Amino acid sequence: MSAPYILSLSDLRFGYAKKAPTVLQGLSLDIPPGTVTAILGPNGAGKTTLLRIVLGLLAPQAGRISIDGKPQKNYSRQQMSRLIGLVPQSEYVPFDFSVLEFVLLGRAPYLSPLEMPGETDRQIALEALRAMGLEHLRNRSTPSLSGGERQLAMIARALAQQPRLLLLDEPTSHLDLGNRDRILSVLRARARAGVTIIFTTHDPNLVAATADYVVLMRRGALLAAGALAATLTAENLSATYGIPVQVIRWDGRLFVVSEQISEMD
Repeated sequence: MSAPYILSLSDLRFGYAKKAPTVLQGLSLDIPPGTVTAILGPNGAGKTTLLRIVLGLLAPQAGRISIDGKPQKNYSRQQMSRLIGLVPQSEYVPFDFSVLEFVLLGRAPYLSPLEMPGETDRQIALEALRAMGLEHLRNRSTPSLSGGERQLAMIARALAQQPRLLLLDEPTSHLDLGNRDRILSVLRARARAGVTIIFTTHDPNLVAATADYVVLMRRGALLAAGALAATLTAENLSATYGIPVQVIRWDGRLFVVSEQISEMD
């Protein structure tokens, strides 16, 4: 029997140094499986830190983390790498990998230390490239890609990893509208296939267009969490951003507008 939540966080606390300000303040959260969950908040809310803790790159000073009903600490590094994928905001690529070689790095959790990727791994990587519209660039040098193309390649690498839980940190920040829509379509398709998607953003309209479940954060604290329509409200967003916000429903969709901008029109 599967766990009711793919990810459960209980009273997480974290700071980067003993005397530094607390980045996460007693955060408790449950994420339903197979959903697209958006973690929304202004800069400095602790969104990126939270993703790094879930992945195991940072250790909380207090609190508990369970993944698929099992304590995070009980997973091996290889098990975590097969279970969870991360797409960072940016990444330095020190070697002159081709795009296909870069995406094949996503297959590393399934290979022994000296094992080379096989034909199955190659086909999985090519399918990930096709999903992101990059198959025609498979032989290009990764460092030569534009910022947007590199962002798509990082997402393709995470897809090749075939995780059950995919974390993305500001995944559309470097993309034009066409590629942004491509990513959102791919994420929705992965969620329908049972993958749980968690992405961070500071754009409430991106959340309104994409997410099933919303987490609102401000200054390391959880302000609200729940289904999209119940959570993405004017009251909650005004508290999150510290400014008056309107939420408008039009043609079955939610749109978020700052009241300060509205008054200028």
